[in-house]
Amino acid sequence: VQLQASGGGLVQAGDSLRLSCAVSGRTIRSFTVGWFRQAPGKERIFVAANRGSSDVTYYENSVKGRFTLSRDNAKNTVHLQMNSLKAEDSAIYYCAGGSRIIVSNVRNENGYDYWGRGTLVTVSS
Repeated sequence: VQLQASGGGLVQAGDSLRLSCAVSGRTIRSFTVGWFRQAPGKERIFVAANRGSSDVTYYENSVKGRFTLSRDNAKNTVHLQMNSLKAEDSAIYYCAGGSRIIVSNVRNENGYDYWGRGTLVTVSS
């Protein structure tokens, strides 16, 4: 299983970006795909995730209402639409996948078996 994240860049506060996570080797319909981010000098934290089996999406509180995770089943790709970006959203964003993630662990990075390389998002204020 491989995951490839893309779509990062440099934007101004208030702008939007769409990140994509292309998954190969496993259908996202039966796979949990999550997004995590790591800012310089900080730990990696949960951003959003979709459990493929139920198509339920979870968000970290600070991004609710601004970020939207969606699935393109035909392309086996998960997107993270990020609107109203803030300087504090600047980080390396990683997508990750797992097939044995239960609801209570969806925000825990330890449950994810597969990780893609990160994509850098920089938001200037």
